[in-house]
Amino acid sequence: MTSALITEAVTRKGSASDPDAVRRTPSGRRTLVILALICALPVVASYLTYYLWQPDGRVNYGELIPPAALPAQPLTGVAGQPEFHRREFYGHWTLLFAGPGACDLVCEQALYLMRQSRLAQGQDMERVARLWLVADPVDPASDLLAHHNGLRLARASAVWLQQLPDAAAGRHVYLVDPLGNVMMRFPEKADPRRVIKDLQRLLKYSALGRG
Repeated sequence: MTSALITEAVTRKGSASDPDAVRRTPSGRRTLVILALICALPVVASYLTYYLWQPDGRVNYGELIPPAALPAQPLTGVAGQPEFHRREFYGHWTLLFAGPGACDLVCEQALYLMRQSRLAQGQDMERVARLWLVADPVDPASDLLAHHNGLRLARASAVWLQQLPDAAAGRHVYLVDPLGNVMMRFPEKADPRRVIKDLQRLLKYSALGRG
């Protein structure tokens, strides 16, 4: 839900000419809190279902990390792409890799993992996005990018990398939730089949992005 919609909803309860004044009233603040909770509820529900209720001894493959909001600071686009803004995470589960532009074998495997894990979701693939944070000034090779259509690229900043545990090593794929919080890290040289299963479960328990 955009800030414009929230403002509109609050304004209906008070003066249409001064939404800021409405926010300062107790009823206005309560309405904003309620609307924020409604926006967050689908993601919270999927977290609770996926991690706290695990029938048949199910265990997730990815390592759950304390959810950390990625910064609002926009990032410079790479390879002719536009700036990346945090709002692009909203409404999707995003697979994220951070590594140097001179992509080595580990990097290539990570990009392949993200592409195949998304494609394997079938009709739900549009609910999964991919982002490569290029952690140095080097631009990735165009022939490499030709194999990863739709991959989003942005130049990483120190403040972004600080929110990704061990990102400097360039060895992990991370998962970002539809509110822009990094919340899972997959092992080095992750098994694509098990990553695919983790994504399938999350998409099953999350209603966000469904048509």
